[in-house]
Amino acid sequence: MRFDPPLEEGRLLRRYKRFLADIETPAGEVLCIHCPNTGSMLNCMAEGGRIWFSRSSDPRRKLPGTWELSETPQGRLACVNTARANPLVEEALRAGMISELAGFAALRREVRYGLENSRVDFCLDYPDGTVFVEVKSVTLGFADSPVAAFPDACTERGTRHLRELAALARQGVRTVQLYCVNLSGIAAVRPAAEVDPRYAQALREAVSAGVEVLAYGAELSPAAIRLTRRLEVCL
Repeated sequence: MRFDPPLEEGRLLRRYKRFLADIETPAGEVLCIHCPNTGSMLNCMAEGGRIWFSRSSDPRRKLPGTWELSETPQGRLACVNTARANPLVEEALRAGMISELAGFAALRREVRYGLENSRVDFCLDYPDGTVFVEVKSVTLGFADSPVAAFPDACTERGTRHLRELAALARQGVRTVQLYCVNLSGIAAVRPAAEVDPRYAQALREAVSAGVEVLAYGAELSPAAIRLTRRLEVCL
């Protein structure tokens, strides 16, 4: 996934009201841009830290840009725009990068399913059946550790998705929880039980029900992001 044009650099002045961030460019321009992340962004940002943003030329937009990448306090790069995760995974799926899910005949997005009126990120159709794939973007890292964690804030929605996947798995349907790790310098992923113990418990129950858990890590730069490698999952 290439950024066209490449992202512009700035310094974070503050994030506020969840969806707003004030930044300053190297030229001294102060902008209020959109923060497309509903989570806490724990360990992803620091006031005065470097960020990268995409600038919009659409006159109908209220804000001139979108926060895309952040240099974390640990010196890593994180993609804080959670809307990038699904297109990034789709790109990797279509390229055959995710070997565990290769060979599908058709890919469908945002398909309704389950008893709780959910939407699954991808349905992959194979000759012998359909695989349901839920994607989560991981950006929570820690100093002196190559293990990232999910979530960075309590997520009832994420817990619900695990329940839905588990219910299908118990019926013999292949289901996958795929962690898209949008954070550099990471070798493994674990549930953040210290942040959301209910989610961690739901993940354990989903695995017991037969849900597969995969994690793939991204290579990030202001020019492009792409999934490059399989990561270990620590349950």
